[in-house]
Amino acid sequence: MTTRSVTDRLGGLAFGGDYNPEQWDEPVWKEDDELMRRARVNLATVGVFSWALLEPEEGRYDFAWLDAHIDRLHGNGVAVDLATPTASPPPWFTLAHPDALPVTPDGTRLTHGSRDTYCLTAPAYRSAARRIASALAERYGDHPALALWHVHNEYGTLCHCDHTAAAFRGWLRARHGSLDALNDTWGTAFWSQCYTSWEQVLPPRATQWHKNPGQALDFHRFWSDEIIAAYREQRDAIRVHSDRPVTTNLMLPGYQNVDLWSLARELDVVTSDHYPGSPGLDAAADTAFHADRTRSLADGSPWLLMEQGTSTVYDRDRVLAKEPGEMLRHTLGHIARGSEGALFFQWRQSRAGAEMWHSAMVPHAGPDSRIFREVTQVGDAIARLGELAGSTVSAPVAVLHDADAWWALSVDGLPSPDLGYHEALGQAHRALWDAGVTVDFAHPGQELGRYRLVIAPALFLMSDAGAENLRRYVEGGGTLLVQHAGGFVDDRLHARLGGYPAGPLREALGIRVEEYRPLRREERIALSDGSYGTVWSESLRSGNAETLAAYTQGMLTDRPALTRHRYGAGQGWYLSTRLNGAGYGALIHRLLDEAGAGPDTPGLPAGVEAVTRHAPDGRRWQVLINHGPDTVSLPEPAHDLLTGTTARDLPPGACAVLRKP
Repeated sequence: MTTRSVTDRLGGLAFGGDYNPEQWDEPVWKEDDELMRRARVNLATVGVFSWALLEPEEGRYDFAWLDAHIDRLHGNGVAVDLATPTASPPPWFTLAHPDALPVTPDGTRLTHGSRDTYCLTAPAYRSAARRIASALAERYGDHPALALWHVHNEYGTLCHCDHTAAAFRGWLRARHGSLDALNDTWGTAFWSQCYTSWEQVLPPRATQWHKNPGQALDFHRFWSDEIIAAYREQRDAIRVHSDRPVTTNLMLPGYQNVDLWSLARELDVVTSDHYPGSPGLDAAADTAFHADRTRSLADGSPWLLMEQGTSTVYDRDRVLAKEPGEMLRHTLGHIARGSEGALFFQWRQSRAGAEMWHSAMVPHAGPDSRIFREVTQVGDAIARLGELAGSTVSAPVAVLHDADAWWALSVDGLPSPDLGYHEALGQAHRALWDAGVTVDFAHPGQELGRYRLVIAPALFLMSDAGAENLRRYVEGGGTLLVQHAGGFVDDRLHARLGGYPAGPLREALGIRVEEYRPLRREERIALSDGSYGTVWSESLRSGNAETLAAYTQGMLTDRPALTRHRYGAGQGWYLSTRLNGAGYGALIHRLLDEAGAGPDTPGLPAGVEAVTRHAPDGRRWQVLINHGPDTVSLPEPAHDLLTGTTARDLPPGACAVLRKP
């Protein structure tokens, strides 16, 4: 099952969002029907936070209210993405099962009063989650309105309780087999941590100073597997009664403690939520980062944007509004990169509750508002793009992404707190986006031969198999850039001895790192090509590699900072510091030139985003978004699906979806 089974049922791309009619009364429902028709909504997510109404007491279900709303939506031409409500257990559950409430690392048991107040390892919670999923599927599994099942919501809550400790020990037994193997993997000879019985092993709870890094890494892996197992249980309970596709919404980039590659393989349709982390052009770049990453998790197949905000941009400790036109530009940014539509959280802005200030398709001001007018414009645009359904996107460049590497950079005791994993991925993707290049994300263990250029921005942890795979990639003709602190530890989080990185990768790169030298806060280190580095530097031997830029300060003066090694039919590049933005952008342009990987549409000025979607029958569509201040002439006139006319230029802030010959 794929997104095509959803779009076939909808008759085009999806448009809509979370719908919570239980918060309103009948006059509002009647207005909702009319406004949804006006906005051309065709898919509504229902029931995400409705457990207390669906099961008002344990084992007693009340579906009558949901029956009425699903039938009403169906009668109004709106299909349903039906959610299991397990992200928010009702008060009766936590009163009956206080041991199922989550416990923080310092031993504090949280209380009911928010969402996600559950421990994923608690038997009572898992049993209740399976029961409600099964009951919903038995009742609605073949309902004609049903297009998609939506399990849970943004899995992510961690817990360190005794249920978790028991489950963690079971997972460790299965992974390591014996205490001797566990002690060796965790390096427990240090600080007298050797375990002599399994009962001594706990989750990484609050302790006096640094936690054991191997223990912390294994806990991340364990919790990821627990999330996937919990999802599978609900999915399988649903499949007993329904043949509709099943998904859960991923939350990117770092909210969920889960191996997204592994979880995505369990989904019939990969779906995700996106809220930009900064305004303006950065939000557009963040949209592309999110969409490229989600498409990659879907193995290049079409996917679905499950949530975005009509006017929500998170900027650290505040929520900013989107500017006029950004709703459409962000939506098309996702569709350009493979999404089969766009859904929002939520349909109608809540008048009470914890998220009453979260933007919505119908704001507090009602339909006579800029927000709703733009919603109808977006709905009309998506309705014109039905022929894109099922088409895909290809990319000449990959950025390597691995959950183990992320978790390894989150343990205690690292030489610098600034080796930010997602920041490094974001810098690499942004430089490629600025260059007009479409990007895939890839796991270091997967086949990489189709990519002209592969960038490894933050592979601090690298398995032997991953290092060998990258060596073969270079030997076979690929161009690889490995960045600072790459491959310093193996998949047990043990330091590589004899110099970094892993042996096969040293062979491909032609260098050996002898010493790492973190930089002070705000410190810069100058390079011979006029750029400068921050955060980190290294003393390395270039071996057979060519030095392209050297350090010009301190003990590293004249030592290599950027190297290139011609190995086999390819090239292995190594960058031993974090370059400033301009310097890094120049390096990416140089790599693209050397690898023969150009922008999706050559000749467009900076600020014009262009991505092409391809159909199996050879049809192509080019999505263009002008983020710049000037009108841009198109390389050749083409039919624009958004306007139904021939487009010859693109004004500032405008979008076009061109049908290509």
